[in-house]
Amino acid sequence: MLYSIIMEKRLSYPRTTPSQRQRLFKVWQETGDLQQALREARLSLGTFYYWKPRFEKGGYEALQAFASHAPQNPHRTDEKIEQRIISLRERHPQWGKRRIADELAKANAWTPLVSPNTVKRIRPDAGLWEVAKRAPKKKGS
Repeated sequence: MLYSIIMEKRLSYPRTTPSQRQRLFKVWQETGDLQQALREARLSLGTFYYWKPRFEKGGYEALQAFASHAPQNPHRTDEKIEQRIISLRERHPQWGKRRIADELAKANAWTPLVSPNTVKRIRPDAGLWEVAKRAPKKKGS
């Protein structure tokens, strides 16, 4: 009994599919019972209220999945900055990620252009740095 109560109450729901959303609104329109529609479609009340304005505006076609308009790489480092990082590394092979990031900031009135970890990410991509292999962990005695 306790197991069934725990299983009925869900804290989070996975992404919904268009067929789930269509079933939700179809059952809701046929029966008028929102709770029954939610149970049959296995969706939450919040999902219903999220999709309801779209359904009222566009019908069942509006319940289909839509493409994202977000940029593909919104945080990609500018190509000019990457080239400056590579040229600094070629001229000064002993400099590490912090020094290169500081040199770029110094040339920009001490406003950071990239973080040291961004420099670290660009280095192996350019083929200038070898990724160090870690030593095996020591086993306990």
